[in-house]
Amino acid sequence: MAAYCRVSTDQLEQLSSYEAQVEYYTNYINNHPDYEMVKIYADESLSGTSTKKREQFKKMVEDCKAGKIDMIITKSISRFSRNTLDCLNYVRMLKELGIGVVFEKEQINSLDGKGEVLLTILSSLAQDESRSISENSTWGIRRRFEQGKVIVNHNKFLGYDKDSEGNLIINEKQAKTVRRIYTDYLNGKGANRIARELEEERVPNWNGEYTWYEGSIQKMLSNEKYQGQALLQKTYTIDYLTKKRAKNNGEVPQYLVEDSHPAIIDEETWEAVQLEMKRRKTFAETYGISKVDYASVDNPFAGRVICGHCNSIFGRKVWNSNDELRRRLIWRCNSKYAVKGKKSCESGHIADKVLYQVFVNVLNTLVEHKDYFIEKWKKQIEEEDVLKRVVARRFIEIVKCIQPIKQFDVDLYFKMVEKMTVVDEDKIVVTLLDGLEVEVIGE
Repeated sequence: MAAYCRVSTDQLEQLSSYEAQVEYYTNYINNHPDYEMVKIYADESLSGTSTKKREQFKKMVEDCKAGKIDMIITKSISRFSRNTLDCLNYVRMLKELGIGVVFEKEQINSLDGKGEVLLTILSSLAQDESRSISENSTWGIRRRFEQGKVIVNHNKFLGYDKDSEGNLIINEKQAKTVRRIYTDYLNGKGANRIARELEEERVPNWNGEYTWYEGSIQKMLSNEKYQGQALLQKTYTIDYLTKKRAKNNGEVPQYLVEDSHPAIIDEETWEAVQLEMKRRKTFAETYGISKVDYASVDNPFAGRVICGHCNSIFGRKVWNSNDELRRRLIWRCNSKYAVKGKKSCESGHIADKVLYQVFVNVLNTLVEHKDYFIEKWKKQIEEEDVLKRVVARRFIEIVKCIQPIKQFDVDLYFKMVEKMTVVDEDKIVVTLLDGLEVEVIGE
């Protein structure tokens, strides 16, 4: 004989029930002269409505199929399963193997003639009980949401701890990292580059480890909680049996709680980041770029050089030659030979080194005429568009503090340039992030 035990929550009193069940059935089987103990199979799970995550239950079924078990005893139908279909399917499968299941509370033996009829009725009641519990729990959670009561798992929330009363408080050491991530993003860095730099500098994550992921950075950048607000019920349970959850797209009410906790990111910075994320996404969609923030330090022009003839993206190519000295990198419209063997775009190519020099020339032009451009950016600071204000202040700070440059600066490039449009081999239009277009001729 084997016994199956389970508790459906992680509450302390239920854990005590779990331990009591294990002890009870161990003594029960060992002290019965007709029974030989196989094993006590016991699961600690958050839900009894499905057997998908109940590893011990599945192991017990495997042992039954292997002929190791003749009889199973369990406290009640609700301990075995609250899903009627699951319960009956497993009982029938075990019955075909000649294995009975004894439900103590209901006094049912599945091998008895009336056992299945009673099981169908009683397991349906157990399933309905589970539905009722789920609905009551959901109701309670939504009432708390309506009252603006915020529940946040601060253990996995970089930048915050909880005080003795359970309120979120800023962890200043971690908050410094959060602010850096937002600043780096507004300065033109992509989520992947930010993650790699944090790893290289061994900056700890919420768990104290030095591993960072692009997806995690993106989630942090869009998390409204960093500006002291909490959007409640972003997801909801669509099936109480499977516990499957889905993104809330208006199916159930959402609640925005303002000033629910101290902010790490000021409102203007947070809004600017949201607009910048939208801008990059729109840019990628406009030019058919599969990955947002495609450019990198090693290839800063990737996804940013546009064809002035057909509006396609230029791609970097290696111009091969038998002469090593003549082998070089060039950029060419990706649509030029879209149909093999046929020229689809009349644009020419541009040398890789030319693009580097173009930015140097543009930046030096801004520095040379800094008074004119600073006045222009000061007017932009007064505009309603948050992102334009942030960009204008950044441009003023850059142009005020630097002298003309001789070599390409990748960080300045990412802070300032949106795209480079190649009109022909001797004409490139550089579009800056403030909307300014600078035409460079004769490179």
